[in-house]
Amino acid sequence: MKTAILARHAESVFSVRAMMNGDPAVAGPLTEDGVEQARRLGEALRKEPIDLCVVTEFERTKKTAEIALEGRDVPRLVVPELNDINVGKFEGGPLETYLEWARTASPLDVPEGGESRAAAAARVARGGRVLLERHEDHLLVIAHGLPVRYLLLAVAGEGPRPVLEQVDYATPYEVTRQELVEAVEDLGHWAADPAWTGDD
Repeated sequence: MKTAILARHAESVFSVRAMMNGDPAVAGPLTEDGVEQARRLGEALRKEPIDLCVVTEFERTKKTAEIALEGRDVPRLVVPELNDINVGKFEGGPLETYLEWARTASPLDVPEGGESRAAAAARVARGGRVLLERHEDHLLVIAHGLPVRYLLLAVAGEGPRPVLEQVDYATPYEVTRQELVEAVEDLGHWAADPAWTGDD
């Protein structure tokens, strides 16, 4: 790859209800606003070369890609490593309940039945390596708020935080190959010895 455009999926029924969904087996369609957001993403990318669209196992990423790329013959690739975080016992519950836990939990703490933020970061770094190994020049990557934010923070030279700033729905962020190479390396290093930004 030479460039990758990273985007969070459009608004889903889970997003609008502020509910947690880290299980791709659970259906989660886009809202009407989400469908319109995906259309606008497609308009924004109309003149951009896209050789491959990477999505995750979740319905909301696949549907965003389908709408955004309507009328374009762009192959799809599912990369599970870029899935949303598995929140375990918080699945289907309020976002705020998970955030209350996340604010004080360490990067290595694991919610019952889920995965730690350090494990998620390591997984996202592996997903980034999958992108870098692709022979296509220009990728569109439609994933989730956490993996997109982790990668964007790493591009900016920063590490993950206990609670992340939200990524706007269906908004493109372009990164170069070299930026992604460095981001994936930094994120992998952080995951191997994690500490929140600002921790001693």
